Amino acid sequence: MAQRNKYDIDERLESPFSLRHLKRSFFYIKRHRKKMSAAFLASAASSALSLTIPMMVARALDVSVPNRDIRELVLLAALSAVAIAVSICLNRLRAKLMTEVGQDIIYEIRGELFAHMQALPFSYYDNRPHGKILVRVVQYVNSVSNMLSNGIIDFILEIMNIAFIIVFMLLMSVRLSLVVLAGLPVLFLVFFSIKPAQRRAWQDVSNKNSNLNAYAAESINGMRITQIFTREKKNEEIFERLAMSARCAHFRAGLIANLGGPAVENISQLIFGFLYLAGILWIYPAVSFGVIFAMGSYSWRFWQPINRLAAIYNDFMNTIAYLERIFETMDEPVLISDAPDAYELPKIKGDVEFENVTFGYDEHTKVLDGLSFKVEAGMSVALVGPTGAGKTTIVNLLSRFYDAQCGRILIDGHDISKVTLASLRGQMGIMLQDSFIFSGAVEENIRYGRLDAGQEEIEAAARVVHADEFIEKMEERYGTEIKENGGRLSQGQKQLLAFARTVISDPGILILDEATSSIDTKTEKYVQEGISHLLGGAAGGAGRTSFIIAHRLSTIRECDLIMYIKDGGITERGTHGELMAKRGDYYNMYTSQLLDL
Repeated sequence: MAQRNKYDIDERLESPFSLRHLKRSFFYIKRHRKKMSAAFLASAASSALSLTIPMMVARALDVSVPNRDIRELVLLAALSAVAIAVSICLNRLRAKLMTEVGQDIIYEIRGELFAHMQALPFSYYDNRPHGKILVRVVQYVNSVSNMLSNGIIDFILEIMNIAFIIVFMLLMSVRLSLVVLAGLPVLFLVFFSIKPAQRRAWQDVSNKNSNLNAYAAESINGMRITQIFTREKKNEEIFERLAMSARCAHFRAGLIANLGGPAVENISQLIFGFLYLAGILWIYPAVSFGVIFAMGSYSWRFWQPINRLAAIYNDFMNTIAYLERIFETMDEPVLISDAPDAYELPKIKGDVEFENVTFGYDEHTKVLDGLSFKVEAGMSVALVGPTGAGKTTIVNLLSRFYDAQCGRILIDGHDISKVTLASLRGQMGIMLQDSFIFSGAVEENIRYGRLDAGQEEIEAAARVVHADEFIEKMEERYGTEIKENGGRLSQGQKQLLAFARTVISDPGILILDEATSSIDTKTEKYVQEGISHLLGGAAGGAGRTSFIIAHRLSTIRECDLIMYIKDGGITERGTHGELMAKRGDYYNMYTSQLLDL
């Protein structure tokens, strides 16, 4: 049996599809009602003009030809040509308008979806493969936009076409019209029978495509690791299995969807044949040959829009699965947001206080339990302790990436839950162990820390952390293009760029989360010099509060305060010398590291 992985597991929707999804989608349609109304009128006029042609043909066969009225034949031919030409122009106008509307809807949905995703908490991205998120922003939105623009117009238009054709048929012959309409009850029965199976099938297609996209995205990102561990064959097997699942799901959905088209085709052909049989054997000569011919044309035209409605219906069932996924993402709660009465946090001095803070990533486990401490402005604080003790959680709560479940966190006396996120995070400088580098120029990556920074400020920030030493050797210096996630840079160079980005942001509080654990000794020295600059050391900066998380305890010996985090709280606090004198948890951890050297 093939080993299952997270990409074999389909996502389940939280709730079944309901009409509220469609009502919600009309919000985007209403924004473009003028263009859509114009496109609808153009389509309606085009359809009405085309429906006059069979009537003119019937007139020609029944009157003009028997009477050898050449003048009327020429007139009817000219009118038919004009009707066709105008109809073509109106259809081109409709196509232009609907292309604009479709692209506008793509732009709007994608923009709103991306904006919402930027406000979602870390937990949303921690629990989902990024490929599954990406497919919603790109592929699903493209599919939905066409249905919300052309699909809605086409649906209304085809219904209207059917109504027009019925009127024209009734004007020609009521009895023959009843023959044409006799197949509709059978057709409705077929469609309502396959509707539930269609929705389930297209949902399965959505799931399998999402799984495949997610695995492909992760495999591309991890290609180096794949080749290092020669896992190509195993990955190919997994990809083949996921691709086969997507293929089979689409095949099953296609089989179910295609039940509608043949049903329409078979019923229309039976009605078409029966129409001529009834017209010739039972009704003729009560109606003329021209009327029978025209009714045959109308019958063909009557079943054409029904056939198109069947195709629209299939597309609609496919689109519903995508629409549900998009709205599911848009409905993800924004757990961290500004309070209604939130105010701007003034410029930070750096006093930090935790008051009985309790937090857990789920309701069953507490990472921090009643944590309390005070830090004065300008102090450097080291957080140490075993893995999983809650060190990173403390700085995440301070940056308000998560909200405390109980207690308060204060900066300069301001409850951070009552200030705006932008004013809080805009004054925090955060350095991570694995800093992300964006594709683009070197200067753009540094400027990311402060978008209004000038070139001189960018170069000054790079000099502070000695990033200028390798930047000056690049072909276009600060204008050199960097590939995705700094593919052409070493880990140390990426870390220095990220630190220059932090320096230029001029943070009020600095957070270093294992920022020097994966770099060489020389780069670590440069980073330490940059830290000294930010904290108001040799470079003469304006003293900042800092929180440093480090497993390499030799890097935090000079901190003003060291707190040992364990079992949801602080078991020891003090300077390096004080904690070593206690011979407790910190002493044991520090001495064990010395023995490992």
